[in-house]
Amino acid sequence: MLYAYDDETKTTSWSNFPVTFVERAGLNLTDLSEEQQEAAMAVLEALLSDEGYATVTGIIGGDEYLLENSSSTEESLGQYYIAFFGDPTGTSAWELQFGGHHLGINATLDGTADEITFAPTHLGVQPAVYTDAAGNEVQPFSDIYESAFAFYDSLSDEQKAQLYQGEEAAAMVCEPGGTCDYPTGTGLSGADLTDEQKQLLLAVAANWVGLADEETTTDALAAIEATIDETYVNWSGATVYDMTQGDGISFQISGPDVYIEFAAQQGSAGADVDGVVTSGWGHVHTIYRDPSNDYALSVEQQESAGMGGAASGGAGTPPGDE
Repeated sequence: MLYAYDDETKTTSWSNFPVTFVERAGLNLTDLSEEQQEAAMAVLEALLSDEGYATVTGIIGGDEYLLENSSSTEESLGQYYIAFFGDPTGTSAWELQFGGHHLGINATLDGTADEITFAPTHLGVQPAVYTDAAGNEVQPFSDIYESAFAFYDSLSDEQKAQLYQGEEAAAMVCEPGGTCDYPTGTGLSGADLTDEQKQLLLAVAANWVGLADEETTTDALAAIEATIDETYVNWSGATVYDMTQGDGISFQISGPDVYIEFAAQQGSAGADVDGVVTSGWGHVHTIYRDPSNDYALSVEQQESAGMGGAASGGAGTPPGDE
């Protein structure tokens, strides 16, 4: 599970495709003992805030729900991997990579600079709402939806006209695990927002950049705020937060220090459950990247192998042996 810090495998071993299509780096949690699985999840819990951990475990629970209840024949549902790039026991920078089908966390921790960055990270969800084994209703993206519509509802009609791209939720431009040209200039400019609206937009971005502690979130949002006048946001799909109407939403936030896409997927990918929405509102892929600091500038993004292929590399190279 150990790789060199600058191993390009870290860029090719995460995706929005199932693990049977894009090989993940590190150890499959299903191959670990129960004690080892608990230890792996303890690493994730220590990294994330309580809210961030709830979001991530909600995503994982959704995949497990589909494995147990849906018509999908995808055997990789519920499989997650953990890997380290660099030496996690030292003071130099290193990365924790954790993910599976609807999750791809790349968290770079730099002890010398006292910084954490989550760029790039993929959060996805399917279905949007489900009932867990204890009978609790789980909605992993509730905070994202609520903050996104709080921003949308704050806009004037004129601003919404600039923001809105169409009634159909748009497809993703920069797929998780792929290269990206960071398109910008489409939609509503941050320079045309009021101070209150800027804060509401930053609250949307916080769902990705704010997965860890308060200090990390504050620092990341300060960098985005500094260039928010050069940042654009656009929106398509539904204009009311009502999952019984339409096929979901898509939005894009693109600027010098942040790139976020949220895209409802128009299809269930075969994971159908009677009475449960697993498309549109119920099937979402997202991506967060930082054009100025992806992977803490340790490596350049390469294309993942994609469907039917394997990620470049394979077994890891222990730090110090590269």
